[in-house]
This record gives sequence, structure tokens and C-alpha cells, in this order.
Amino acid sequence: MKSLSDLNARLAEDDLRDGLRHVEFRRDTVAADFAKEAPLLRPLPADGFDTGTTLWPKADKFARVSVGKCRYSVPARLIGTAVRIRLGANELTVFEGGKAVAVHPRLVASGDEHLLLDHYLEILARKPGALPGSVPLAQARADGSFTAAHEALWSQARRKLGDGAGTRALIEVLLLHRRLPAASVTAGIEAALRSGTCSPDVVAVEARRHAAAAGAAAAEPPGPAPRRSRAAVVTLPRRAGPLPADPRPLPDVAAYDQLLRLAPRQQEGSAS
Repeated sequence: MKSLSDLNARLAEDDLRDGLRHVEFRRDTVAADFAKEAPLLRPLPADGFDTGTTLWPKADKFARVSVGKCRYSVPARLIGTAVRIRLGANELTVFEGGKAVAVHPRLVASGDEHLLLDHYLEILARKPGALPGSVPLAQARADGSFTAAHEALWSQARRKLGDGAGTRALIEVLLLHRRLPAASVTAGIEAALRSGTCSPDVVAVEARRHAAAAGAAAAEPPGPAPRRSRAAVVTLPRRAGPLPADPRPLPDVAAYDQLLRLAPRQQEGSAS
């Protein structure tokens, strides 16, 4: 078995095969007998039962946690901290506080590791030379999340800006995936390349335009919540008709103009 999905498929085949079996001295098959008994069984509980195991491994200096002789990546900001892990039958979830920050497929072979490229972007922005031969990049290429559009943008950016600056430009584009749908980021990359530029700012503008046109809500990070005033809110009644005419005379500043005429005389007196 190469994966849990292969194992589950094998178990499903064995289950169907066992349903065709006959218990000794019985006329009907196991599946037929179960079909008769099923209506007599009590209903399942309304509340689900979490079968996952909670663990608290410590993230190493490579932003990985070890679980069952396998390694999984966590966001780089969690390096050196103990993180809560929910280990299920098919996946592993990493939590920061009460928020899930990473979901990995559960690995089965000793020594396997699943590393998400997004978890290392802050580190790679400081060390762009580590990206080309990195395991997270190889896995992103293998699962298709690092697309041909990303490859084309990276190639053009390195050709125009150099390896270091070009890789940093790519990383800025990869960070857009945290706020925008993947399809919109890819569309933004393709639009920028068609216009002959590899600027991350152009990619961001085109990606947001695509997201708006597609009706996708851009998951921009929420800003600070507005402060609520404790003052009472007073609603003024709406006036039905126009305001009455104001009988008061217009302001007159003639008295102040006298000061302008007196100012030169005062200056002459002080000079004498």
C-alpha cells in the first residue's frame, strides 16, 4: 500500500466481498442478513464523536513537527514553540490558539515529510537562494500548486532583475495566495506577463480585478474594529418643508477695517 487512500480502497473491496459470504448453515448472505437487521438497529448519536488524537509537539528550527516518525511543516513564526496537533485517520491539522493554520494529509511511511511552500515564504524572502533546490518547492511543483504561470514569472523576473531580486518578486506574488483565490493570482500573473512585466504590484492589481469580476470576495486581513462611542445617539427629525428665511443682516466687518487704517499710525509713533 502506497497511501491511506489505497488502503481504504482495498478495505472497501474486502467489505463488498465479505458481504457475499454465507455463514455456515444459513441460506442468505451476510449482506442480505444485515439488510434485514439494519432497520432494527438504534439510530446513531446526533453528536459526532471526534476520533482524532491531540498532540503537542515542538516545532524544530526547520519549521517542522515530528509525528509518528513523519514530519509536517508549520508556519515559520511557530519555530521553537509547542503547537497543538489533531491527528486524524486521514489528515493532520495544526492549530495556533483556536485557529487551524495548516492541514496536511496523514503520512504513513517512516521518514516521509509534507512541507508547504507557503510556510517558508518569510524565511525565503531573506534567503532567496534557498528556494530553487528546496523540498517545499519540489512538492509544490508535484501537487500542481506551483503552476506553469509561476514558473514563467519567476524565469522572467530572474532574467530582468537577477536571481535574488527576481526570487523576491516571485515570493511577493506567492504571498498574494494568502489573500486572494489561486485562480485570481494565476490570472494576474498571466495578465502581467502579457503586458511584458513581472512586477508584483501589477500582478496584485490584475489579480484583484479578476477576483472582483468573478465575484470572489478577496480575503483581505480585517482591519482594526472601529471604536464605539459611549455617547447617546440622537436622531433628528426630518423637516418636511424648506428652511425659513433668516431675517438677520449679513455680517459687517467695517469696524475691523478701521484697525487697518490705525496700524500705520501706531508704527510711525513707535518709530519716532
